[in-house]
Amino acid sequence: MRASPECYNIASCTQKCAGFSRAHQLPVKRVIFDTKPARPVISPYGARTLSEVIMTKLSKASRISTQISGGYLTNFINTAVMMLLLAGLLFTFSSGAEEARSLPPPTLDQSPIPEAKEEVAVFAGGCFWGVQGVYQHVKGVTNAVSGYAGGNKDTAHYDLVGSGSTGHAEAVRITYDPSKISYGQLLQIFFSVAHDPTQLDRQGPDIGTQYRSAIFPMNAEQAKIADAYITEIDRSRAFDSNIATKIEPDQSFYPAEDYHQDFMVMNPAYPYIVIHDKPKVENLKRLFPEEYRSDPVLVSAQPSN
Repeated sequence: MRASPECYNIASCTQKCAGFSRAHQLPVKRVIFDTKPARPVISPYGARTLSEVIMTKLSKASRISTQISGGYLTNFINTAVMMLLLAGLLFTFSSGAEEARSLPPPTLDQSPIPEAKEEVAVFAGGCFWGVQGVYQHVKGVTNAVSGYAGGNKDTAHYDLVGSGSTGHAEAVRITYDPSKISYGQLLQIFFSVAHDPTQLDRQGPDIGTQYRSAIFPMNAEQAKIADAYITEIDRSRAFDSNIATKIEPDQSFYPAEDYHQDFMVMNPAYPYIVIHDKPKVENLKRLFPEEYRSDPVLVSAQPSN
């Protein structure tokens, strides 16, 4: 379900944001002006919730502007001052979007599999909305499902995984046609545009082991290819820091709740999607034009079992 456009009106947002999630039946954690849960944000102002920073600064600005004018500033000017300050704060928090890198393909890749119709890859790279959205636009991918990997079945639920104590990472199971795209090519996209592989136990504004960078290989060959590629990238010094991605074999994947599937497509105006995830798809289109497909392959369009 899409959020109402009025929720993105900066002038009215501070009055409406507290009820935004409940009103639109969307996960509260991703709301850009979230007031609960108190998710810490790393910023020039320290580890505080974004809403705390914004409201503190707006309140201070209002008091200062009123003192300067002796209390005679019009509501219009007060509102303008607060809007400008809010815009500056939003720029500060949104400017940390992952930078895309044009990485070469791995030297070692998957061996051809005679008559293979489909293969599976499972990657974790922060919030699964964006990772799913990227691979839904990759030619040769026949399905991309958001879910959880690294923990037990009993804890594979969004509210529990969000605690960071389940061992799960938000992950995406990618089903692909190996005659059209290889495992190595999927890895290349993963490290180039899907996320920042140098961030440890976080991704952008999301902090915790549930947002870690991880690869869950389906077999020994996938693990070998992934390990060799990570070594290649580190040796090339393509990033300023070493790759933080961990290879975690022998882990099961559990699909996420229905409302998480196709989230980018269903909620294109959602603030988190606009700031953090849409640029990833644009980078895919720019850096991998031969692999990019304009029409995403959707979970909701898959045949029922």
